[in-house]
Amino acid sequence: MTEADAAGGRRTRTPSSVLERELLSAAETVLVRNGPGGLTVRAVAAEAGIAPMGVYNRLGGKDGLVDVLLIKGFDRLREAVEGRGEPDSRTRLRACGVRYREFALSNPHFYAIMFEDAIPHEHESAEVAEHAAAAFGALVRNVELAAAAGVIAAPDPREAAQQIWSAVHGAVALELKGLMQTPDAATTYEATLDTILLGLAP
Repeated sequence: MTEADAAGGRRTRTPSSVLERELLSAAETVLVRNGPGGLTVRAVAAEAGIAPMGVYNRLGGKDGLVDVLLIKGFDRLREAVEGRGEPDSRTRLRACGVRYREFALSNPHFYAIMFEDAIPHEHESAEVAEHAAAAFGALVRNVELAAAAGVIAAPDPREAAQQIWSAVHGAVALELKGLMQTPDAATTYEATLDTILLGLAP
């Protein structure tokens, strides 16, 4: 991607880091606007104002596009799950469950590519796996803090975190698919969190 120099008419190359940020922004715009099925190299290149070859050169094509979006999605999920100054560890653990649903409902296309294989991948990315593990690690940390405070019984915090994630993911997936059988999904979800915490009570 180049631009004309205003003074001398020379063409200067956009720095690689800037171009990659622009490509990520363009990829997110296309994903949100067109959904996972509309995420193509050509669409992202057009959104970014570059030739399609630029996407291959910088990100390695469609798989690279999906990887950077997955990394961004898992980073946002981690931020949602991390504590935000809650007054106690039980409130923190419950709040992270609330924010998990908020993330999924606010970012359904991200959620689809993160957890539903909405865009099939031809390879597994170690970097994506690292960011996904960090998101889960934030939940494990919340469980550890609650267990240390004695508000839940979790001899194995990682096992408890997996059980919590399984429950909230299932609830969110049903809601996103429009398969809820109760009239108020938010109320049902809040009750689900309370049931989880009751089950983990010491």
